[in-house]
Amino acid sequence: MIDDIKWLWKRCVLIFLILLTAAAAIILRKKLPLASRPLPAAGQGISSVLVKSYEGRIEREGEVMDFPAETSPEPAYWQIPQARDCLISEEEREELQERALSAAKSVSGMNGSSGERVAAQLGKAGLVSAAEGGDMHNHEWIEKFYADYLKGQDSMVTVFEIRQDGELGAVNFICREGEIQTYYIGIRWKEDGAPKVQGTSVSDVAEMKLTEKGYFIYAFETVLAHGSLRQYWRIRPLSKECQRLTEKYISGLSYVNYNMLVTDWDSGNVEDILMPCMFEDIYRIHTGEVFQAKDGRIPAEEYEKIMTAYFPVSAGQLRENCRYDEDSKSYAYEMLHARQYPPFGEVVDYKENGDGTVTLTVDGVWPDYNSDYAFTNRLVIKPSADGTFRYLSNHIEEKELEIPRISR
Repeated sequence: MIDDIKWLWKRCVLIFLILLTAAAAIILRKKLPLASRPLPAAGQGISSVLVKSYEGRIEREGEVMDFPAETSPEPAYWQIPQARDCLISEEEREELQERALSAAKSVSGMNGSSGERVAAQLGKAGLVSAAEGGDMHNHEWIEKFYADYLKGQDSMVTVFEIRQDGELGAVNFICREGEIQTYYIGIRWKEDGAPKVQGTSVSDVAEMKLTEKGYFIYAFETVLAHGSLRQYWRIRPLSKECQRLTEKYISGLSYVNYNMLVTDWDSGNVEDILMPCMFEDIYRIHTGEVFQAKDGRIPAEEYEKIMTAYFPVSAGQLRENCRYDEDSKSYAYEMLHARQYPPFGEVVDYKENGDGTVTLTVDGVWPDYNSDYAFTNRLVIKPSADGTFRYLSNHIEEKELEIPRISR
């Protein structure tokens, strides 16, 4: 009899707990709008949530979400860190979506145009806009938003970003009562060319800053696994000449895979930077193509022709330092491996010297570590009339961060 009573008591307690859990879930679902409801975490402690989408339905772990009927879910939306609560109302979110759709309609006839042309068209309408890798238009609105934030005032600004995958993203920055969020609206186009909202997401922003050089850098409260530590835009562009010099002489060079940019060197100690793995980047700068090794080797003739053209080195120095094999008359190919959160260089000034050389002032930009002035290079190059050039020397100084150390 006592055992029966104990069994009945345990059963009643279990039923009560189940009902209590269900009631809490119902209350929570009523309290939070769809745009704020979290799904169960999907690995690495990161919530995989598509906050809101349209025209189709899918159920995941008991949560019903919407997706365009003719497309599969966008992986990016399932990976963006999501906020539990939204700082703006449902009415405000709908208004922002309508504004984003209106902006998209104004450029619907530009299918096939470059992202920079689309950004320029949006900029003419007074909108803050930028293509990936391009200049930002009307960046003054971001400066005003940041000034409001520093004063403790509520503020909002929208940045339209034309992504390389064709999506038009409206990134709405919201500052209210000292808290910051982004409300992202992703827009794509239907078969008839009409824009549609593909999805939205709400994310808490942990910190942000606007640097003197013009970088707007911010970090989400929850960092995406394997993603960037911080997001950024260069809102005030470099001069056209500095952009040209950066593209020609600096883009594609690494601060973390070899010593070329992180060591002081010239013709007297050039051996200090000779590492087999650097050939891949120099080959791409020379040809504009990605290098394809044959059987893991590089013919000596090709290797030495390119390297002696770009650096003050001899074939003998290369053979001594870059794993030359006499039997096969070739060099070992060392593939460059992607590094997480690497810095990149940009030319911020230059000086034409009397001997025909040019000294480039290059700032190391490291947004993931909150710096656009991590270190500064003085890189001397010798351009030729035919458009080719040679790197002659480098000097680097630490500024806001320590210089990366590369092991040979």
